Amino acid sequence: MARKIAFAGILGTLWILLSGHYSPLFVGLGVVSVALVTLMVHRMNRADGTRYELRVRWLAFGRYVLWLFVQIVRANVEVARLAFRPRLELSPRMVRVRALPRTELGRVIYGNSITLTPGTVTVHLDDEEVEVHALTRESAAALESGAMGRRVAELER
Repeated sequence: MARKIAFAGILGTLWILLSGHYSPLFVGLGVVSVALVTLMVHRMNRADGTRYELRVRWLAFGRYVLWLFVQIVRANVEVARLAFRPRLELSPRMVRVRALPRTELGRVIYGNSITLTPGTVTVHLDDEEVEVHALTRESAAALESGAMGRRVAELER
């Protein structure tokens, strides 16, 4: 029960911080939303028996989120630069990158991190590899270097 209350508290805090609205209507809608999500997560855990215990190393997670934020900003600038050039210099390609994270949750975080970075989209994810569509040769090379995969794998340790 304590985990559910903590989960609801984290969701509620995140909702309040991201919404920025504090009127009774918005706060009430937030409370209802958090309650429904908490109930759905509880039912999902009971229905399929799969539980993801997140043993988060908060310092490593914080470093990863900051690093990912910087990568997202850099990729946004690069994609905007490409879009505003008179002559498009795109070289779209599909690449397969080795999935370094060992756990299913780690691979999902890895695939979502790739998709969050503008100019790259995770197309297929399996136990061994991640298939990615990249807009440029440089973004494909950055993925193939494995820096993001190593950082996500570090979260699992």
